[in-house]
Amino acid sequence: MKPRTGIGGNLIVQSLAQIGSGGLFLLTLLAAIPRSLRYFRETLRQLWFVGAMSLTIIMVCGLFVGMVLMLQLYHVLSIFGGTSASGMVVALSVYRELGPVVTALLFAGRAGTSITAEIGLMRATDQIDAMEMMAVDPIAYVATPRFLAGLIAMPLLTCVFCAMAIFGGHLVGVTWLGIDNGTFWSNMTAVVDLRTDIVNGVLFKSLAFGTVVSLIAVYQGFATPPTSEGVAYATTRTVVASSIAILAIDFVLTAFLM
Repeated sequence: MKPRTGIGGNLIVQSLAQIGSGGLFLLTLLAAIPRSLRYFRETLRQLWFVGAMSLTIIMVCGLFVGMVLMLQLYHVLSIFGGTSASGMVVALSVYRELGPVVTALLFAGRAGTSITAEIGLMRATDQIDAMEMMAVDPIAYVATPRFLAGLIAMPLLTCVFCAMAIFGGHLVGVTWLGIDNGTFWSNMTAVVDLRTDIVNGVLFKSLAFGTVVSLIAVYQGFATPPTSEGVAYATTRTVVASSIAILAIDFVLTAFLM
């Protein structure tokens, strides 16, 4: 008699299989980077698509995140008479956590789904098979440029998000709530550390998130069944898997880096 495997066991096996396939696909992408250099224009086009075209949502969300964060912190710190430290706490919160995490979630929802849908439609309309018949490597021409574009764009978008969040916090704290401008900036610059907050918090985390989100988006596009329903499911899986991976990796990185 064969042992029965429950629904939970099947989900675990399928998840592990997906992680293993994604890891092998990452090795394939890295091996294809030298071959993809001949398609440098395609990489630039994808960088414009996933980076520059995401600036609007990143800037607007960053501005309002900083404004809301300043309002909440000012209310809490006013209880203890520490409103002068609001700018410092906003900066630390944005640089260490909110900046990389929220940017990655927005990037997954905007650019990641677009990458998956585009590659999935290419798979459904047999464009990838046609490339192989014409001796064009689809990994080097389609997958790797999009992966590299996401890897490059994520740190840049994170820096823009952090700048807009700090600007939003300054706008509310100094202009609206009356915090002294000199106190706002002096407390912030005295506490923010280049290695801990900027390098580890902003750059390192954003690179890790960019790698994971771009890998998931490209992999789901290539692995999708060649049907319209399969493309829809692959797009949904990209958002769900990217969101879970971002939050899980953020916990691990914070535990090791901080």
